Amino acid sequence: MVDPSERGLIERHFALTERGTTVRTEVLAGSTTFLTMAYIIIVNPAILGAAGMPVAAVAAATCLAAGLASILMGITANVPLALAPGMGLNAYFAFTVVWGMGVPWPVALGCVFLSGIAFLLLTFAGIRQLIIAAIPPQLFAAVAGGIGLFIGLIGLKNAGIIVTSPATSVTLGNLHAPGAALALFGLVVTAGLAAWKVRGAILIGIAATTIAGWLTGQVAFKPEPYDLTAIGQVAFHLDLAGVFGLSGSHGLGLFEILFVFLFVDLFDNVGTLVGVTRRAGLIDKQGRIPRLNRILFTDAVASIAGSLFGTSTVTSYVESAAGVQAGGRTGLTAVVTGVLFLLAMFVAPWAQLVPLAATAPALVLVGGLMMAPLADVDWDDAEIAIPAFLTVAMIPFTFSIANGLAFGITAYALIRLIRGRITVSDWLLLVLAGLFVVRFAWLAAG
Repeated sequence: MVDPSERGLIERHFALTERGTTVRTEVLAGSTTFLTMAYIIIVNPAILGAAGMPVAAVAAATCLAAGLASILMGITANVPLALAPGMGLNAYFAFTVVWGMGVPWPVALGCVFLSGIAFLLLTFAGIRQLIIAAIPPQLFAAVAGGIGLFIGLIGLKNAGIIVTSPATSVTLGNLHAPGAALALFGLVVTAGLAAWKVRGAILIGIAATTIAGWLTGQVAFKPEPYDLTAIGQVAFHLDLAGVFGLSGSHGLGLFEILFVFLFVDLFDNVGTLVGVTRRAGLIDKQGRIPRLNRILFTDAVASIAGSLFGTSTVTSYVESAAGVQAGGRTGLTAVVTGVLFLLAMFVAPWAQLVPLAATAPALVLVGGLMMAPLADVDWDDAEIAIPAFLTVAMIPFTFSIANGLAFGITAYALIRLIRGRITVSDWLLLVLAGLFVVRFAWLAAG
């Protein structure tokens, strides 16, 4: 039970009565949010593990980063918004930066750290707010959809359901293979639970698929001694010197990596903020997000801290909407979610016992759920539909979030320019498009 004096302090800080909620409701809402996003404890280590990072250590770092970031968001900004290492950004970290560009993971963590510093500086200078105003909200939806396809493609490839083909680039894999069959079983279970609106459907699906993998001999169960000091394998291992030493084949790789971490986190965060705060009834009459500066400040600090702990960019989670649906209206919801993540640290290393085929269905399902914002795009208006389509298509087709952002923003600016609809207020949009054009020219020259 909560002590009456403490209850009074909680009531005053989070304005529970003013927002029509109670401590009990907020606790239930925070637990719901945790259940809907707890899959990240397993999926994030699996993705970053592909980059060569110790899986158990990343699992602990994921819990620590998500826990502290969510608690900070709840206390500082008083919104029911939970944070954790972002899906899409972790894929970019592992598959584009480490695999594609050959950047060592400590150097990649250094890039995440610097992007967090950039977030912080841009927030203090008010530039992040200007960027939000410069980009049409419908492109935010397109970015989310493109990342959803990107994540889904990775999940299907990890499961062996989609494989590379010299003739068609990709093709259907052998569905009779043990890994593919196990992943399909997991997808059916997880999708079925989600369709029935079972809380924690993704986590339950991963558990069921893992058990099936154990029973069919696809998992080597070899538990090892563990304590929380294992996080030391990744914590404070970022290589800032290596970041500034990027050269040779990387070229302007540093700029591109920082740019993507910066803008994808910004777009994803803003889209999540709008969706969650609107559902919670917290947006004011002018359509503005309350405490925007505090939210952006917390997001920046979370990314910096996450890189120090040993994980990719930490960002706001759209699964927070599940907690809002359960009645969460204040930052107490986020605090409860954060506390549960911290408690999960004690069992996080067991994530390494989960086979890749068990996490693949989660990636596919999350990718599908991320397509929902595309309904906000006006597909009958070519001025927005074409840039939105290019954004959605180029992210998975080029295996690069950077390319999707570049094509979408540049196309939007050019179409407005051709139509003669560019005004003085669009100066930042033109600057962004110009930077992308320079990037395209540099890539072509290379």
